[in-house]
Amino acid sequence: MIDRRAQGPTGGAGGFGGFSNLPMGKGGVGVGGLVVLLLLVFVLPRCLGSDGGFGDLGGALDQFGAGGDVGAGSSQEVNPDDPTGRFAEAVLEDIQFAWDDIFARAGLTYEDAEVVLFRGSTTSGCGPASSATGPFYCPGDARIYLDLSFFQELEERFGAGGDFAQAYVIAHEVGHHVQNLLGTNAEVQRLSQEDPELRNELSVRLELQADCFAGVWGRSAQAAGILSPGDIEEGMEAAEAIGDDRIQASTTGRIDPESFTHGTAEQRATWLRTGLQVGNPDACDTFSNDV
Repeated sequence: MIDRRAQGPTGGAGGFGGFSNLPMGKGGVGVGGLVVLLLLVFVLPRCLGSDGGFGDLGGALDQFGAGGDVGAGSSQEVNPDDPTGRFAEAVLEDIQFAWDDIFARAGLTYEDAEVVLFRGSTTSGCGPASSATGPFYCPGDARIYLDLSFFQELEERFGAGGDFAQAYVIAHEVGHHVQNLLGTNAEVQRLSQEDPELRNELSVRLELQADCFAGVWGRSAQAAGILSPGDIEEGMEAAEAIGDDRIQASTTGRIDPESFTHGTAEQRATWLRTGLQVGNPDACDTFSNDV
């Protein structure tokens, strides 16, 4: 984990949601778009098999390459006396341990993501990053960017507090890292550029799969005795709180489904719950199932 909080803001802005390289915008999915979407069943990497999945994805890892540090000055490790930073660090370690095991059982090698803690703004392999946009994952440098003040906002603005609500946010972003390793991010970006009308639909499906992947880790944490029933409810509340419909209703007073990029409160909670209940990434195929 890289701690840049002592550096202060460096200026700029970013994009919340995790897949910052994917162009976002309005647009529904017509008949032609649905045909292309069905092709994702065959084109996108799939989570297959009962042994941990990913059986046909070995070649996808060849496309992955992590970038080096991106002009952010010196970084330091998390202060041992910083409880929030240490919590994030411990959660990240447990999440990546779980994914390392899942990949190993599928005959693949998991590459760790790094979390960059920052305050205000910083730089990333995907451009400037700002706390105003929330946590995100950058495929360009395989790093998760997190201003820990988001946890406070999650509780105060969205009413979703608690340890597992915070852990869910980190696990969701690690889910985007998993998608990057498997080539899913790159394929979604390619298809979105070929047919811009698919951008929002694909973005929603990508985000819901990351929610499901977060639940897959949650299941392993629950089995290890780390989570209690109350923790699960915290995660559900967090997923619902940051649904597109909830955010739009609270900020603009209206809901525009055609502009959704992350999914509704119900969709996000449903896919997080799916991962928690099944505990296997095979269940997270949001690209060939109704969402």
